[in-house]
Amino acid sequence: MLSISEPLQADLALEETLDALDPLRHLRDDSERDVVPVQPPSVHNQTLELTFPPPSSLNADNVDKVLIRLLVDASPGCGGIAWPAGEVLSSFITRQPSLKAKNVLELGSGTGLVGLVAAKLGADVWITDQQPLLEIMSRNVAMNDLGDRVKVLELNWGGPLPEDLPRFDLILAADCVYFEPAFPLLVQTLDDLSRRDDSEILFCYKKRRKADKRFFTMLKKRFSWEEVNDDPDKPNYSRDAISLLRLFHK
Repeated sequence: MLSISEPLQADLALEETLDALDPLRHLRDDSERDVVPVQPPSVHNQTLELTFPPPSSLNADNVDKVLIRLLVDASPGCGGIAWPAGEVLSSFITRQPSLKAKNVLELGSGTGLVGLVAAKLGADVWITDQQPLLEIMSRNVAMNDLGDRVKVLELNWGGPLPEDLPRFDLILAADCVYFEPAFPLLVQTLDDLSRRDDSEILFCYKKRRKADKRFFTMLKKRFSWEEVNDDPDKPNYSRDAISLLRLFHK
């Protein structure tokens, strides 16, 4: 399990002091503190084809790779882009035990990529995000003929959970750590779901800013975690500052 080291505690104390002096400093546009990840230029209504390893649970030599056709569009925000942590998590779940007939929730789905892969693996999936991204998610569900397995749902972090949500076997989150004002809201939603369900939680993120430490300080109050070490792709994505974690509610 990870713990907060003394140097990190000192860094966080300094960050809190600076926040008290200048509460809006993290929202300013400078090289150290971008509010959102840098977006690829001029991404508008483009279609990608992404492939992932064949599901290990099928144990067959001739199984095709998992193919996802994905509409990407930066118009509704950075969530409309396929980000690296989503591809890492998508690849990882294809190597895990079968998801057939499992209920899976993806938080901060954006394009819906990770949830679409889970549905291709046989899961019943709920992909969720804020209202501006619902259209692109719905179009991606239709493009992959997954309307019978995937539901698109608005879910705002920190708010009440929708009453009709089922119990989930697996919760997925990729590239959700980038907008600092949303940190406590994401922690609250993870906490609400974990108190209600005994779900496995896979959390994949790319380290971008020093302020990311603040998210994990908040998370540590309600969760412990361990890094996934049995992923053969880990040496590759670790070089890009991407980590894949399992979260455990305290």
